[in-house]
Amino acid sequence: MILTKRVAAVVAAVGVALGGLAGTAAAAPKPPATTDLRLIAFNDFHGNLQPPAGSSGRVTLPNGSTVDAGGAAYLATHVAQLRAAAPNSLVLASGDNIGASPLTSALFHDEPTIELLNKLDVAASVIGNHEFDEGFAELLRIQFGGCHPTDGCQFHTPFRGAKFPFLGANITRDNGWPAVLPLTVRFVDGIPVGIIGATLKDLPSVVTPEAIKGFKFTDEVRAINQASRLLDLAGVQTQVVLLHQGDSTEGGGPDDCRTAAGPARDIATAASPSVDAVFTGHSHQQYNCVVTDPAGNPRPLIQGASFGRLLSVVDLKIDKRTRDVVRSATVAHNEVVTRTVTPDPAVQALVDEAVAKSGPIANRRIGSITADLVRAAAPSGESPLGDVIADAQLAATQGNQAQIAMTNPGGIRTDLSYASSPAGEGNGVVTYGEAFAVQPFSNVMQTITLSGSQLKTVLEQQWQPQPNGTTLIRFLQVSSTLHYSWSQSAPQGNRVRDITVAGVPVDPNGKYRVSVNNFLAAGGDGFAELAKGSDLAGGPVDLDALTAYLATKPDLAPPPADRVTVVP
Repeated sequence: MILTKRVAAVVAAVGVALGGLAGTAAAAPKPPATTDLRLIAFNDFHGNLQPPAGSSGRVTLPNGSTVDAGGAAYLATHVAQLRAAAPNSLVLASGDNIGASPLTSALFHDEPTIELLNKLDVAASVIGNHEFDEGFAELLRIQFGGCHPTDGCQFHTPFRGAKFPFLGANITRDNGWPAVLPLTVRFVDGIPVGIIGATLKDLPSVVTPEAIKGFKFTDEVRAINQASRLLDLAGVQTQVVLLHQGDSTEGGGPDDCRTAAGPARDIATAASPSVDAVFTGHSHQQYNCVVTDPAGNPRPLIQGASFGRLLSVVDLKIDKRTRDVVRSATVAHNEVVTRTVTPDPAVQALVDEAVAKSGPIANRRIGSITADLVRAAAPSGESPLGDVIADAQLAATQGNQAQIAMTNPGGIRTDLSYASSPAGEGNGVVTYGEAFAVQPFSNVMQTITLSGSQLKTVLEQQWQPQPNGTTLIRFLQVSSTLHYSWSQSAPQGNRVRDITVAGVPVDPNGKYRVSVNNFLAAGGDGFAELAKGSDLAGGPVDLDALTAYLATKPDLAPPPADRVTVVP
């Protein structure tokens, strides 16, 4: 009830303000026909205060070359330059600002990242799935401030919270009441701008059940349209959507539009014609597209990769009489956050403080490697870093009689790079902070029993049909004890063949001990068959499994990519 009153108050306040504007318009000199508004957005920042390393810190250009990008102090400089070149601007975030963060932010429960976003004067953010990593109570603390209930205030005291609202038009309590604000309104040059936030309706499939207990996530289009109607009733004609859902791409530069049919495009095409631009996130892709709304008018659909490497910039021209966007004049682009500009000194000081305070833990040596261990997958779906993590998890759960281990690629957040970090630990040295950046979720290992036929079903669930007719592929990373082939031409549900465990063909009726993290064991990422496993036994935290494995494998080399084979 309190939240509903807050929403009503927003709408009422906008209506009063519009009435006041209408009453003074006749006496004022004739204003310019239009006003300009620049929207500057980023998505999936994930607490990357320092410039991200490896492939996570590069942007692919149209010619296929790459450029180093990202870093909070560089991001702040680019934002300031973009604002200086526009008379009016708003900074927006499309979710996953926090969660799955490097140690410099995560060690302090992402409070430094919220301080960064406050310094950037972010106007609003949609709630992403990773904003739920520590549960709703922690999200409320991030929003409104206060010390962590267990760890206290370890970065700055007091922690004052976010100065901007977290939005989620399609997030409700189990009883149907709104859980957070669906929208907010900002005035620019006297014109109200409505900002609607919607997260992915499939959020329950990508977080642990405990984190979202008591909440529902409804259809994105329906929720956006309901919020849009509220804005329509208040006379807010300029409307933008922050959508934490994205599409996949087929390469290209920051401003290419090589998206296949996907959920973000479907939502952006179906949402209310009152919406003038759609900023997306979640898929960590770069694209700059134009879609047609239900009324036949164009509007931008844009996403800026992740980790602060790109800024999605949409320039709107607003008719001062109608207070609506002149769609034909909209211009959008993705700007690379290059590291050739002067870092913002205030933000650099914030980053330096976080690095210094986390340094004693982050810079501790835990192992060594002979070459980069990358998370990028081969055509088979297998990756060198994925192989190592699965092997580490198998080794850590031998006490549970584990025979194989499997991990989800979304839980592997960055590469382990051979080159020394700026901390100067030396080439090939792996620090605790680097390992933490790879596996920051603190998922707990669990070993379950599956039949051979269940194991095959799990592997078949790597190909997940979507409502729009596309197929989402999530390749599990597997330990060296599991081998199989999959066919490119075989039909859904019959792609996987020749499965062996420790070199022995799998018996459909046999029993196998399989180690996965607790997220997968609950059926996360669409692997529903794993939730049917029996005889569950707990294990260590996944990060602890990785660090222990690295400690026992000095000068670890990338494993041969021979676990998964692709056949015609």
